[in-house]
Amino acid sequence: MRDLRRSNNLADLRRLASRRLPRPIFDYIDGGADDECSLRRNEAAFDDYEFMPDVLNDVSSITTETTIFGQRSRWPLMLSPTGLTRMFHPHAELAVARAAARHGLIYALSTMGTTRLEDLAAAFAGPKVFQIYIFKDRGLTSEFVARCREAGFHGLALTVDTPVAGNRERDRVSGLSLPPRLTLKSLLSFAMHPSWSLPALTGSKFDLANVSHKLDVLAGGPMSLFDYIGGQFDRSVTWRDVEWLAREWNGPLAIKGIMTPEDARSSIASGATGVMISNHGGRQLDGAAAPIDQVASVREAIGDVPDVICDGGVRRGFDVLKALSLGATACSIGRPYLYGLAAGGEAGVDRALTLLFEEFERSMALAGIPDVGSVSSRHVRWRRTPMPA
Repeated sequence: MRDLRRSNNLADLRRLASRRLPRPIFDYIDGGADDECSLRRNEAAFDDYEFMPDVLNDVSSITTETTIFGQRSRWPLMLSPTGLTRMFHPHAELAVARAAARHGLIYALSTMGTTRLEDLAAAFAGPKVFQIYIFKDRGLTSEFVARCREAGFHGLALTVDTPVAGNRERDRVSGLSLPPRLTLKSLLSFAMHPSWSLPALTGSKFDLANVSHKLDVLAGGPMSLFDYIGGQFDRSVTWRDVEWLAREWNGPLAIKGIMTPEDARSSIASGATGVMISNHGGRQLDGAAAPIDQVASVREAIGDVPDVICDGGVRRGFDVLKALSLGATACSIGRPYLYGLAAGGEAGVDRALTLLFEEFERSMALAGIPDVGSVSSRHVRWRRTPMPA
């Protein structure tokens, strides 16, 4: 707890996480695809936008509330779906959801999560979204829709940027498997982190709780993470499948993985109520544009009503304010709360969310913006970054 209190920003929490996790596990959070160009750009691109603050506005009271997926949110942030969360802390998704509830934020559970969606719904009364794929077995997708409806989920986020698995070379080097196993190469790192290794070896079974009943992927010993996930993707998915899912669900639906204005328009035409601009945290197509750079053109393409959520690269609360100025409804985060989770469980997630909110609220005051509803494009400008010599 002392280390958490001394953490002044997400970078401090990331350092704590790197110390507390075995190297292969930390690399799974921290790494991207191929040369990790998109991973780096997702963060760096925010620096290309600078604030144009208003002055002499009354900012004695700051209003931060907004609506995302038709649900009220304390401020324009939601927690993105992340897979295999139990690898980072034994309390897994439930710890993250409890922290989200205290902060009045939407939590999104991954299909590849380690907590059953019904168990999360029973423990978390706040607004919740389920991240879904259109599997080769359409019956499994239909089953998820029915389960989410029965459990009271408020929205779905369909991930569409994974026709095949990205080439995550850090994980290939570490030999990360599902479930995690001690290997000769990683033995020393695991041995040096007994606070992680002992609970992982002696605790409850590591399970992809939402899919293992159907796919039985964990039988017969560990399998490559890449082989497992790659085997579930369907390269034949088209906009007709999005139309089918929108009819099946008949509720708030965001398409996650949108990067162009054209695809944003197709998303809304196919029945979605919003889009999540995302390159999968730089973990799929390396070289894909940074989400923040696509916000303005996507908003212009689909108008004022649909949700536009900027997913990726947020490391400061004022990054969210920049995204709003460009036209985003909100931002979503994955690695930031996982750093907190790995650093200190539920308290670590709480610390990450507290830091981000304080930065966001303070930046609104400093920018002379008393209400998120009054944020506009005049509050930021793009600054061309000189090419390195």
